[in-house]
Amino acid sequence: MSLFQSRWEELASIKAELACRDWFPGTSGNLSIKLNDDPTTILVTASGKDKSKQTTEDFILINDSGKPITETNAKVSAETGLHLEVYKRTNAGCCLHVHTIDNNIISELFGDEGQVVLRNQELIKAFNIWEQGAQISVPIIENIADLQELAINFGNAINPQVPAVLIRNHGITAWGKNGFEAKKHLEAFEFLFSYHVKLQMLASAKLSYI
Repeated sequence: MSLFQSRWEELASIKAELACRDWFPGTSGNLSIKLNDDPTTILVTASGKDKSKQTTEDFILINDSGKPITETNAKVSAETGLHLEVYKRTNAGCCLHVHTIDNNIISELFGDEGQVVLRNQELIKAFNIWEQGAQISVPIIENIADLQELAINFGNAINPQVPAVLIRNHGITAWGKNGFEAKKHLEAFEFLFSYHVKLQMLASAKLSYI
């Protein structure tokens, strides 16, 4: 199997699994995986596709400027710039961007603070943080319509030690050195967000009875 086929199938498998979780509502979200560093070549999802389906035009091979390398009738995802910033600033090999209710709520609850601090949860070990009282702080940036400016702000918010950035009321972009690690990080963040959303709801309900 060629490297191209291998990476295509790896990304297709991740896409199918995340689609089963309803993490791509309304064709939202985008995924990418790196093939080579020199020259940089990346497979990225095509725009406007139903990600619960598998087709031969699901992904487009691009260079480090976001331009297609091969002929295609599909359109490169409008948010490809976010992925390119991740690959420029980290050693990532795969990058996943999804819109979920929980990550949108978290980004709104903590958006004014510019970050959400997650602490005292077992799944923080997914980020190779093992000490007692461990915590991880996920940056949150404002969502703007200008995607070029958004990509710049996104890039400036990247902390190579924290494999994710939240865009307020938009979604999370998480990454890892390969597809397995990127998915692991995304799953861990989504679990932590869901936990904190539910904890906030329970705390509010408890106060209402006092």
